[in-house]
Amino acid sequence: MRHAQIQQEEYPMKYNVMLTVASLLSILFMTFHLTDDIVRGMEKGGVSNLVAVPILVVWLYGTLVLAERRSGYVIILLGSFLGLAVPVIHMMGKGVGVGGNIANSSGAFFFVWTLIALGVTALFSVILSVRGPWSLQWGQSR
Repeated sequence: MRHAQIQQEEYPMKYNVMLTVASLLSILFMTFHLTDDIVRGMEKGGVSNLVAVPILVVWLYGTLVLAERRSGYVIILLGSFLGLAVPVIHMMGKGVGVGGNIANSSGAFFFVWTLIALGVTALFSVILSVRGPWSLQWGQSR
Protein backbone atom coordinates (compact mmCIF):
# COMPACT_ATOMS: atom_id res chain seq x y z
CA MET A 1 0.00 0.00 0.00
CA ARG A 2 2.80 2.40 0.90
CA HIS A 3 4.55 1.75 -2.43
CA ALA A 4 1.38 2.65 -4.35
CA GLN A 5 1.06 5.94 -2.44
CA ILE A 6 4.67 6.90 -3.14
CA GLN A 7 4.32 5.99 -6.79
CA GLN A 8 1.19 8.12 -7.20
CA GLU A 9 2.87 11.08 -5.52
CA GLU A 10 5.96 10.80 -7.72
CA TYR A 11 4.00 10.72 -10.96
CA PRO A 12 0.77 12.64 -10.48
CA MET A 13 -1.61 12.53 -13.43
CA LYS A 14 -2.17 15.88 -15.05
CA TYR A 15 -5.81 15.60 -16.02
CA ASN A 16 -5.97 19.15 -17.34
CA VAL A 17 -3.10 18.49 -19.74
CA MET A 18 -4.78 15.28 -20.89
CA LEU A 19 -8.07 17.13 -21.36
CA THR A 20 -6.40 19.91 -23.35
CA VAL A 21 -4.63 17.45 -25.63
CA ALA A 22 -7.74 15.29 -26.13
CA SER A 23 -9.89 18.33 -26.85
CA LEU A 24 -7.36 19.76 -29.32
CA LEU A 25 -7.18 16.40 -31.09
CA SER A 26 -10.99 16.28 -31.26
CA ILE A 27 -11.04 19.74 -32.84
CA LEU A 28 -8.36 18.67 -35.34
CA PHE A 29 -10.23 15.47 -36.24
CA MET A 30 -13.45 17.47 -36.58
CA THR A 31 -11.80 19.77 -39.14
CA PHE A 32 -10.37 16.75 -41.00
CA HIS A 33 -13.82 15.20 -41.04
CA LEU A 34 -15.62 18.31 -42.28
CA THR A 35 -12.99 18.76 -44.98
CA ASP A 36 -13.37 15.13 -46.05
CA ASP A 37 -17.17 15.49 -46.16
CA ILE A 38 -16.81 18.53 -48.46
CA VAL A 39 -14.22 16.83 -50.72
CA ARG A 40 -16.44 13.74 -51.06
CA GLY A 41 -19.50 15.84 -51.89
CA MET A 42 -21.37 14.82 -48.74
CA GLU A 43 -21.51 18.52 -47.86
CA LYS A 44 -22.01 21.26 -50.43
CA GLY A 45 -18.89 23.15 -49.48
CA GLY A 46 -20.62 26.51 -49.54
CA VAL A 47 -20.75 29.40 -47.14
CA SER A 48 -23.09 27.40 -44.90
CA ASN A 49 -20.12 25.25 -43.88
CA LEU A 50 -18.49 28.30 -42.34
CA VAL A 51 -20.96 27.96 -39.45
CA ALA A 52 -18.51 25.38 -38.13
CA VAL A 53 -15.74 27.99 -37.82
CA PRO A 54 -17.19 30.00 -34.90
CA ILE A 55 -18.30 26.79 -33.20
CA LEU A 56 -14.77 25.39 -33.42
CA VAL A 57 -13.30 28.74 -32.30
CA VAL A 58 -15.49 28.73 -29.17
CA TRP A 59 -14.46 25.13 -28.49
CA LEU A 60 -10.80 26.09 -29.00
CA TYR A 61 -11.20 29.14 -26.72
CA GLY A 62 -12.75 26.98 -24.01
CA THR A 63 -9.90 24.50 -24.35
CA LEU A 64 -6.98 26.93 -24.31
CA VAL A 65 -8.10 30.18 -22.67
CA LEU A 66 -10.68 28.92 -20.19
CA ALA A 67 -8.73 25.83 -19.12
CA GLU A 68 -9.37 24.77 -15.52
CA ARG A 69 -12.46 26.98 -15.23
CA ARG A 70 -16.02 25.76 -15.00
CA SER A 71 -16.95 27.62 -18.18
CA GLY A 72 -14.07 25.92 -20.00
CA TYR A 73 -15.19 22.50 -18.81
CA VAL A 74 -18.75 23.20 -19.99
CA ILE A 75 -17.59 24.40 -23.42
CA ILE A 76 -15.32 21.36 -23.83
CA LEU A 77 -18.15 19.07 -22.70
CA LEU A 78 -20.57 20.52 -25.26
CA GLY A 79 -17.97 20.44 -28.05
CA SER A 80 -17.05 16.88 -27.16
CA PHE A 81 -20.70 15.78 -27.31
CA LEU A 82 -20.87 17.39 -30.75
CA GLY A 83 -17.71 15.50 -31.77
CA LEU A 84 -19.12 12.28 -30.37
CA ALA A 85 -22.31 12.69 -32.42
CA VAL A 86 -20.42 12.74 -35.75
CA PRO A 87 -19.32 9.06 -35.81
CA VAL A 88 -22.70 7.96 -34.45
CA ILE A 89 -24.56 9.80 -37.24
CA HIS A 90 -22.27 8.40 -39.93
CA MET A 91 -22.51 4.83 -38.62
CA MET A 92 -26.33 4.87 -38.61
CA GLY A 93 -28.19 3.55 -41.64
CA LYS A 94 -25.89 1.85 -44.14
CA GLY A 95 -22.88 3.12 -42.25
CA VAL A 96 -19.46 3.49 -43.78
CA GLY A 97 -18.67 -0.19 -44.33
CA VAL A 98 -19.07 -2.43 -47.35
CA GLY A 99 -22.76 -1.58 -47.80
CA GLY A 100 -22.13 2.16 -47.94
CA ASN A 101 -20.57 4.31 -50.64
CA ILE A 102 -17.51 5.16 -48.55
CA ALA A 103 -15.90 1.69 -48.49
CA ASN A 104 -15.16 1.58 -52.21
CA SER A 105 -14.07 5.19 -52.56
CA SER A 106 -10.59 6.64 -52.54
CA GLY A 107 -9.42 7.62 -49.07
CA ALA A 108 -11.94 5.41 -47.28
CA PHE A 109 -9.37 4.35 -44.68
CA PHE A 110 -8.67 7.96 -43.66
CA PHE A 111 -12.38 8.77 -43.53
CA VAL A 112 -13.22 5.84 -41.25
CA TRP A 113 -10.07 6.27 -39.16
CA THR A 114 -10.95 9.94 -38.58
CA LEU A 115 -14.43 8.94 -37.41
CA ILE A 116 -13.03 6.41 -34.95
CA ALA A 117 -10.28 8.75 -33.72
CA LEU A 118 -12.83 11.55 -33.28
CA GLY A 119 -15.11 9.23 -31.31
CA VAL A 120 -12.28 8.11 -29.02
CA THR A 121 -10.88 11.57 -28.30
CA ALA A 122 -14.34 13.13 -27.91
CA LEU A 123 -15.51 10.45 -25.46
CA PHE A 124 -12.26 10.77 -23.50
CA SER A 125 -12.79 14.55 -23.40
CA VAL A 126 -16.35 14.06 -22.13
CA ILE A 127 -15.08 11.87 -19.29
CA LEU A 128 -12.31 14.27 -18.31
CA SER A 129 -14.47 17.39 -18.61
CA VAL A 130 -17.09 15.87 -16.32
CA ARG A 131 -14.37 14.91 -13.85
CA GLY A 132 -12.74 18.35 -13.90
CA PRO A 133 -15.27 20.40 -11.92
CA TRP A 134 -15.18 17.90 -9.07
CA SER A 135 -11.49 18.67 -8.59
CA LEU A 136 -12.36 22.35 -8.09
CA GLN A 137 -13.55 23.57 -4.73
CA TRP A 138 -17.18 24.73 -4.73
CA GLY A 139 -17.43 28.48 -5.06
CA GLN A 140 -14.08 28.68 -6.81
CA SER A 141 -14.33 29.93 -10.39
CA ARG A 142 -10.90 28.73 -11.38
